[in-house]
Order: sequence, then structure tokens, then C-alpha cells
Amino acid sequence: MDSHQFQADVRQILHLVTHSIYSDREVFLRELISNASDALDAARFEGLQRDDLLSVEDPGIRISVDAEAGTITISDDGIGLTAEQATENLGTIAQSGTKALAAAIKERGEDASSMIGQFGVGFYASFMVADKVVVTSRSGLPEAEAIEWTSDGGEGYTLVSAERETRGTDIVLHLREDSAEFLDADKIQEIIKKHSEFVSWPVSMDGEQVNEQAALWTRDPREVTEEEYSAFYKHISGDWNEPLVTLHVRAEAPLQYQAILFVPARRPWELDRLDFKVGLKLYQKRIKILDHADALLPRFLRFVTGVVDSPDVDLNVSREILQQTAVVATIKKQLTSRVLKKLRDLTRDEDGGAEKYNAFWGEMGHLLKEGIHEEEGSKKLLTGLLRYPTTASGGDLRSLVELKESMVEGQDTIWYLTDVDKDRIASKPVLEGFKQRDWEVMLMTDPVDEWVVMSIKDFEEVPLKSAAHGELPETDEEDLSEDEQKARTEATPLATWMGEMLSGDVEEVRLSSRLTDSPSVLVNKEGAMGANMENILKAANQQVMQDKRVLEINPEHPMVRTLARLNSDGSPGLEPFARLLLDHAQIAEGRVADPAGFAGRLQALMEKAASSM
Repeated sequence: MDSHQFQADVRQILHLVTHSIYSDREVFLRELISNASDALDAARFEGLQRDDLLSVEDPGIRISVDAEAGTITISDDGIGLTAEQATENLGTIAQSGTKALAAAIKERGEDASSMIGQFGVGFYASFMVADKVVVTSRSGLPEAEAIEWTSDGGEGYTLVSAERETRGTDIVLHLREDSAEFLDADKIQEIIKKHSEFVSWPVSMDGEQVNEQAALWTRDPREVTEEEYSAFYKHISGDWNEPLVTLHVRAEAPLQYQAILFVPARRPWELDRLDFKVGLKLYQKRIKILDHADALLPRFLRFVTGVVDSPDVDLNVSREILQQTAVVATIKKQLTSRVLKKLRDLTRDEDGGAEKYNAFWGEMGHLLKEGIHEEEGSKKLLTGLLRYPTTASGGDLRSLVELKESMVEGQDTIWYLTDVDKDRIASKPVLEGFKQRDWEVMLMTDPVDEWVVMSIKDFEEVPLKSAAHGELPETDEEDLSEDEQKARTEATPLATWMGEMLSGDVEEVRLSSRLTDSPSVLVNKEGAMGANMENILKAANQQVMQDKRVLEINPEHPMVRTLARLNSDGSPGLEPFARLLLDHAQIAEGRVADPAGFAGRLQALMEKAASSM
């Protein structure tokens, strides 16, 4: 007998499934049937590649219950396991979802039981109901020997030689006393119909097929119910929530394919992992070619799951060659357009569609933003799907269509501000003039937004401009009060003097049309890289050629008025106090370029104020 220790991740998973998950234990059968179906798919595909694979007549999945022995047996005629594969697949977790599963259990409690299939640990669901599991398997390879794997869910397992004449796997679950309900054959059939109705192989009990087995994507969409779509989605995705969007496609020309695609309502836990594998399966005449067909949709739609079946796809194609074929390129283009239009239709659905879409945007909107920069052909559709809070929305999300419709008289631009400081962006001094004019500004706080605005220069012939770039149009002189005109006239020489004094720090100093309350603000030159983009690149350890920025001063602010008066009188020693305007603008952005100098200037100002009291 050959004994082995489980890896630490496996022991943690076993502890989680046996001690933390109880609300929906029947998922164990769904997971084992799903694994059996995958093994049968693998055998069918492998059989097309080689002639010496062990064959089986009428392959399928069989389930039997022995109430007297207290066991359930799940048998399949799939590809089977060698001893090495048993060690690799049953004794380790190659892509561990342990931490994520533990986090899900902590967040959702018992509801996390329905998520176990999403974490690549479905086999271990056996120990939700069993205190001993025996796996007997023979690989379809002609010279492979049968093996027997046994574990009680503790610290390890045993692996020995066994007898099995045909290829495939038998899994015998010795049920715990609290799992006696699963010894009822009617109960097992009910679970199969509930969770595994659309497995693409016959699932039988007592010689009778239990599941429907019809490939759902081959049926007329008008004949498929919402309940069937929902069950199919849960079967292929491992998600227990309802899908947000379902798309059933049957294309006949210029090429033939059928597809059922789903957009999840909630964010898959592993979505941002570098090794994330898409949940889109590729079939050729119902023969599975790829489990993760990432060439059929662009990267920014990697959250989409489903099935694509096309007789025009080469059965022997590799994943690398697949991405280069004209057939796949055409399918990808059409499916991308269909998914985006389906999401657009959701936003227009008066029965709560906008609210559902906004919730989806909060989960996965950053992925759609990637497509703006990466997929020129999808940019128009994606632009219409963008959603952002604004200076006037109170935190609610708004579309570019809504921003255009809300433009006030005299406004000819859709304005935006990019800043990763989510907590303070709405209170930035650079927005004061926009709020005074009732010009709504999009607040963009995702780093990828910088690439979004690089790609979108206008929307429906209305230009998009940054609120932190260039010079805001001045108010017509006749609309200014006498006091406002006087303040601007008196502050002009101060701006000129400060521009010369601060020439090493800023590009220029000018009077501001942006500010209403703050004394000063830093803005970017028109066409220059913004400070937010510089910060993002620096955080990514990228070298950045830093452009000098423009310091705008508010001619009506008391501090500026005082400095303007003292400057016109020729008062000495104004430089430290004038530099405080630059310090203030930097502090408003969350940084100080010269902390020691700022401290000294502030101390001097306080001493001067104290001496005049």
C-alpha cells in the first residue's frame, strides 16, 4: 500500500467543505457528474487523435445507490486516470482557490456551498457527505494499469494497483450518518434533474436515462424557457446566481455556428488573476474542442461564459492556431457585437434594466473600459455603455447620453476629471468654476480611465475635455461686476511677477476663471500629460518626463488681493508669501514638493500675523 500526504491546500479545502459548508450539500453530485462529463469529453476528443485509445460502446455516466452498504457509486467511461494523474489531480490543487473559497465562506456563510465548483475543487465536495471515498480508475491509454485511490478526508490518501477491465472511473462514496437522505434513489434522480439536466452525456440509474441530454444550444430559442437557460448557466459556470444577460445565437451565413452566452450578474472571484481562464467552451458538432476558448471573445469580455458550436471550426486545431483562423475571427467579431448590443438593450429596459446594468458596471465596468482602448471596432458600442458619477449626480452613475442632454446654455463641451483619489475628487478646487456655471463634470477615478479619454475625443460631435487641462473660458467682461473687474486688473501685475519668480517651478502663472473659493490651483497645459497620469506611471515604476504645470490664482481671494496690493506698493519680502499660493495648490492635490520650505514659509506667515495682532 502506497500512502501519501495531502498538500496543505487540500487539507484546508477538506476542512472547509466538511466543517463550514452545509446549506446545500447536494451540490456534491453535481460536481462529480460534471467531472465525469469532462472525462468523457476528453476521451472522445483523444479518440479522434489516436487509434489505440481503449474504446467503450455507448459511453455514459451511471449512478447507483446501495442503501444496505450506505454507498453511492458514480461511474463513467471517460479518459480515466493513471497513477501519476491520480496523484496530481486528487492529491494536489494545481490552481488553488483555497483562500478565495475561505473568503467567500466568510462573506456569504453557508451560501458559499453553491460556489464550490467555481474554485476548481469540485471533487472534494464528496467529503461534504462521505467519510470515505474510493476512486477506481483505468486510463484509456492502452498500457495503463488500473489504480485505486482511497481517503477518509483526513491527512492523506492511499494509492494501490486495482482491477478494472474498461477505461473510466468509479467513485464510491461511503456516506456519513447525517447524509442518509442521499441513499434514496428518488432523491438522487431529483438532484440529477435539478442540477445536471443538460450534461451532454447520458446519466443513468437502474438502466434508465435520467437527464434530457439534448444540447440546449441546438434548440430553437423560442422553445427554450428561462428556467432551462438558468439551469444550463448554473451547470456550466458553477455560479448559483441568475445570469444578468442570456444570448442565444443561431447563425447560418456566411458561416454556421450556434452559441449560448451568459453575462454573470456578480463578479467571478478569480477574474483579475493573470492565470484566469475564460469560461467559454468551443464545440465542433457537439464535440468539445476547448474548455477555455479565449480566442472567441476579446479579453475585455472575459467574464462571459457559455458554449459556441460550429461545424466550420477545424476539429484538430490547437489553441494557438485557433486564434489566427478566419472562421474564429468572424465568430469573435459577431459575438462581441451581439454581447455589447445585449448590454445596451439592458440599459434601455424600463423594467429595472438601468439599475441592473449600473450594478453590473460596478462589478465589471473596468473590464469594458479596457476595450475602449484595445478594440477600435467596438469603441462606439462601448462608449455608449460607459457610466460615471458626476459633480451633479450625488454619486449616481450617468451615461454620456445623459451628460450631453443635461448641457446648459453656453456649454459646448462634455467635461471630465481624472483622479485616483476617489474620496476627494469631487471637492477638488479645479471644479469650483464648473459648479458655479452648472457645468456637470464626469468624475473618473479608475486608472484605466486615462486610457479611455485618450481614445474618446468626442461623443456625438460634442468634444470631451479635461477640467484640469488648458484654460477655462473667461466670463464676458460685461457680465463681471465692477469689483470683479477691479480685482482682475489689480492682480494682473502680481501674476506677471509670480510667473517670473516661479519660472523654475511652473510653466506660467495666470488669473483663474476656474476658482471661486480657493486662492490657487495647479492645472495642466493643453495637450500635456496630466498629473494623474504621471502619478499612475510613476506608481508602475515607469520613467516619466514631467511637464511643468500652470499655476492659476484667484484674483478675488483675500490672500491674492492682499498680495496684489502689497506688490503694487513695492513692499519687500513678498516671495515667501507668494510661494504659499503654490504650496496651497500642491496641498490641494495631496502633495507638497518642498515640505521644509513650506514649513518655513508658514512659520514666517504666522509670526507676521502674530506681530500685527
